[in-house]
Amino acid sequence: MSTANLSRDETAARSAAVTVHDIRVELDLTGAVDADRTGFPTVSELTFEARTDETWVDFLGEAVERVEVNGVSVPVEWDGARIRLTGLAPQNRVRIVARGAYSRSGEGLHRFVDPVDGETYLYTQYEPADSRRVMACFEQPDMKARYTFVVTAPAGWHVLSNQPAVESSTDAGAQRVRFAPTPPLSSYITAVAAGPYHRVDGAWQRDAQTIDLGVLCRRSLAAHLDADEIIEVTWQGLDFFTDAFAFPYPWGKYDQIFVPEYNLGAMENPGLVTFTEAYVFRGAATVAQREGRANTILHEMAHMWFGDLVTMQWWDDLWLKESFADYMGAHAAVAVTRFTDAWVTFAARRKAWAYQQDQLPTTHPIVADIPDLEAAKLNFDGITYAKGAAVLKQLVAFVGEEAFFEGARRYFAAHAFGNTTLDDLLTELEAASGRDLRAWSRAWLQTTGLPTVRVDRHPLAVVQDMDRPHRMRVGFYAFEGERLTRVEAAEVDVVGEHTPIAASEVSEADLIVPNDDDRSYAKVRLDARSVDAVERGLATIEDAVTRGVIWAALWNATRDGELAAERFLRIAVRHAAGETNAALMADVHARALFTLTHYVPADRRDAAASAWLQACWDAMLAAEPGSDAQLSWARALGAAAEFSDARADDLRALLAGTTPPPAGLRLDPDLRWSWWLALSATGHAQEPDIVAEYARDATATGATARIAALAARPSSHVRVAAWHAAWDDASLTNDHLSATIRGARAGGRNDLLESVADGYFDRILEVWSTRSIEIAARLVRGLFPDGETTDAVDAWLAAHRDAPGALRRIVVEQRDHLARDLRVRSVQADLV
Repeated sequence: MSTANLSRDETAARSAAVTVHDIRVELDLTGAVDADRTGFPTVSELTFEARTDETWVDFLGEAVERVEVNGVSVPVEWDGARIRLTGLAPQNRVRIVARGAYSRSGEGLHRFVDPVDGETYLYTQYEPADSRRVMACFEQPDMKARYTFVVTAPAGWHVLSNQPAVESSTDAGAQRVRFAPTPPLSSYITAVAAGPYHRVDGAWQRDAQTIDLGVLCRRSLAAHLDADEIIEVTWQGLDFFTDAFAFPYPWGKYDQIFVPEYNLGAMENPGLVTFTEAYVFRGAATVAQREGRANTILHEMAHMWFGDLVTMQWWDDLWLKESFADYMGAHAAVAVTRFTDAWVTFAARRKAWAYQQDQLPTTHPIVADIPDLEAAKLNFDGITYAKGAAVLKQLVAFVGEEAFFEGARRYFAAHAFGNTTLDDLLTELEAASGRDLRAWSRAWLQTTGLPTVRVDRHPLAVVQDMDRPHRMRVGFYAFEGERLTRVEAAEVDVVGEHTPIAASEVSEADLIVPNDDDRSYAKVRLDARSVDAVERGLATIEDAVTRGVIWAALWNATRDGELAAERFLRIAVRHAAGETNAALMADVHARALFTLTHYVPADRRDAAASAWLQACWDAMLAAEPGSDAQLSWARALGAAAEFSDARADDLRALLAGTTPPPAGLRLDPDLRWSWWLALSATGHAQEPDIVAEYARDATATGATARIAALAARPSSHVRVAAWHAAWDDASLTNDHLSATIRGARAGGRNDLLESVADGYFDRILEVWSTRSIEIAARLVRGLFPDGETTDAVDAWLAAHRDAPGALRRIVVEQRDHLARDLRVRSVQADLV
């Protein structure tokens, strides 16, 4: 294992021997505007107790120039990741002068130059272990310290960190800002941002507490920043969590900054939350998009308590923050915002992610075994987030909402500014609820896999294929005219593999839906009669959560090879246009496209793609002008047009303005680029078209879209050049790398990369050892070759059993996706 890949055992030994108190960090960012400067001066002063005479401090950067231990300069012993310290006393002050490297991968201190105005923007992103790219520190969550940041940057810039600034001075065109010391924090949630950001101020007040709020983005995006809605959701969330947790917001201020080329949706740095710029909507945005942003704001806010105030001891218990935040995002959205359908989106989108992850050979318990940092990086997945949140939803139903929140209040009171494990939380929840939660924990937190549940009609019973305890509602629906209406519901405590339901005439219902309120975590199977009813009347069911459960059941049956792919497409064509929930509609669009490109056999794929494209075209034209449905169908049209050129002339005419768009549809830049990408992928757009579109949208987003569209042209020469650029061009930023991969793989044209497909397996070990894990993972996932067999990947796995575990995990998962595609396609002829 490289010295950069810290292990659980060695970090536990370090925290047992070292108690850190304070870390002062000085950063000089005045050279950031000079593109030739690759790095920046960074000075860390660490104050700590030691019960050993030797330890190490973590740092990844360009150089370590000087190390002082208790005022004495000592030889620099740095292997590129760890700075060795010897001769320690019981009380120590260590000063490390080093040079960090500006990042282009979104890890550490990311530097971005806006193509619109040439301005430079900086921000940090650390989770799980990239603060060591900016400062010398103890890079593990259980070594919390009080951090004082002092940042020197160009005058006129906004300079931000976790706490408010307490001192600022300007001299010779540079400003020096000192921030208040933080309460005890883990290194990975410290943060710095600097640049000529646009800022909108606000404030939240509760009793004697006033919290200053800030919302920031790049200047060139200022016209698109709807700060009022963001601040409104922030007020609502702070009201809710302050009451729910009975612990005042502890971080002094609340800035939220939207940053370019961001690898995540958001990050919960206390006092300085970072978000992807995708949440700054440059064009029209559906209710589902705004709900998604509100959910993310609330998710990150929940972290101010779950994760920041109380932090897991090691990454094994990552769920202690992410599962809770995922649950709280939906719960709070429903409780206090206008987005009362948040549980619908959770049922359709988040749980679908969990179900997929839980069926991979690499699935793991919610409480995971994380031996090292590489494993931790890959565990920010559907299990830790969405399955954990789904299980927590069950727990709330099990113990009662008030007992759950009382347990949380006890947890924060007992462990504020400390570190915890699963047992600490269960202890407080048991005390609040009076229930024994150890059996529940063993059944749900410490197991893998998900039960598949169905209802047998004769005799009437809930049947599951693995023993998990649930309390679920079974809904019984009948046609009243052409509408499916729930005529009865049964609350069932499901225990074991077969649970009878009190017999009644409802066994003859047209549709029976287990878990129809989505309370439990289970894969739902509908019987044949129920699928027939759904095909006839799905869109007529009134409850959006139930529709979400049914759409998920149909999708899971399709990807398991139990429902014919073309039947799923027929249902999508028939009922997606009648779907009134924007999130469900968007999910159906994505799943229909995936179905036709992965599960429909090759000899029928062109016809299926053409039919789906026509359905998208017709639905876009028929949708209410200016509606979410119209916009969603226009986006689906662009995605479908990548695989069928039947509407290429129409799209070109709309883009050229020779044909007016449907009334109410705004051809915003993002929609235009999606259509141009589709035209490029099918050979109906050339380089001059793409260059002209970039002239219309010479922005950061436009530059990234241009890369993808140029790489998507259906020439083997173009696609192979993009393939090589992805592997070899280290100057590509994270977003530009993804755009290059996107173009190379556009339209599913694997034939255009056939000449280089085998080269993938020759490259992945090298890229894993030489590039950052973020960049390497994008390459290993994005360029995995889809073939007609798994022979090549099987051979690599057999020959590389000693490859890094995190790399093998990605390859194993990609193999499983390919094997599922092949398996599902192979059974289509046998399905009705």
